[in-house]
Amino acid sequence: MARKFLYLIAGLIVLVIAALLAYRIWGMQLIRLVMVPREAFVQVPPLPANAYADPKMWIARPDIVKDNPALWQPAGFKDAPAPVQAPVFFIHPTSYITTFGDAHWNMALGDKEALTTAQRLVRAQASAFNGVGPIWAPRYRQANYGVFLTDKPEKAKALDIAYRDVTQAFDAFLKANPTGPILLAGHSQGTAHLLRLLRERIAGMPLADRIAAVYAVGWPISVEADLPALGLPACAGPKQAHCIVGWQSYAEPADPSPVVETFEKGAGLAGKPRKGTHMLCTNPITGTFNGAAPASANRGTLNSKDETKPTTLVEGIVPARCDTSGVLMIGEPVDMGPYTLPGNNYHVYDYSLFWGNVRTDAKERLGVFLKS
Repeated sequence: MARKFLYLIAGLIVLVIAALLAYRIWGMQLIRLVMVPREAFVQVPPLPANAYADPKMWIARPDIVKDNPALWQPAGFKDAPAPVQAPVFFIHPTSYITTFGDAHWNMALGDKEALTTAQRLVRAQASAFNGVGPIWAPRYRQANYGVFLTDKPEKAKALDIAYRDVTQAFDAFLKANPTGPILLAGHSQGTAHLLRLLRERIAGMPLADRIAAVYAVGWPISVEADLPALGLPACAGPKQAHCIVGWQSYAEPADPSPVVETFEKGAGLAGKPRKGTHMLCTNPITGTFNGAAPASANRGTLNSKDETKPTTLVEGIVPARCDTSGVLMIGEPVDMGPYTLPGNNYHVYDYSLFWGNVRTDAKERLGVFLKS
């Protein structure tokens, strides 16, 4: 019996090693096979012109009081709101992640699972800004996660559909907030749409003068090849407004090669090749372009790994250092939950790792903007 048990264990070990070897050799091909939609692309009609007048088209907005995830705060957290409020337009990241036969190029608005995930993401991310002002976070027919794993023509088409919804939501946001300062924020796919919004609808226009700050997190941005097309510079320090911050979090040892390789392919938004340029990395602890900060300066990381207990804010456990590759290093791996990606990529936790610092940073930049 003992010998059979040992044979079984040995067999399992061989299978695990074989699986790891297969992943190492064909990993990305296998992921693409599973995640990229196989169906023929079907053009989705535009939403009605007044679609975003309906509160049901929003995950968060000021008149949504019940079950508004953007109003959430960690257990026991007390913080005075900013003296002067400014509305925040937040574009949530990809929550539509499907495989094989269930994968469509764009999410249907009635997809309850994707909506529930989006609500959780808004809770963990956009809530960092609720000390600055009311948060507007639209639902939109986001592109499938698999879109970012392919170069098929359908990729651009799916992203166009999602962006079209975002622009309609943004128009409704501006209609409700016609004057005064505003903050813009996003993550991952949301940041991709935010950058396009900046380039096509804001840069060089009167609206640009109202932008207090932009939080373009979780997406590679070239300082030389992208920022010139956006009309705003990188934030050099915490006492600066009317600028852009962004970072991508990795624990060490890190393997950011997939992001770096994608970043270096093709031209940036300003038409210049990204290869050989610098990736934007704002240190979220200090609010500076590049640089390092010890864990002791971290104002609070969300501790939500135990879903049976209320989420708390824990100070001083995660450092931050902008690496020469352009990504943000957070030191040794920290247990944030089950969603750390290969290569020690903490993409899902970009905001959660520095929730307390993002909150303070937004208040400070708004204050500087109002004074200037």
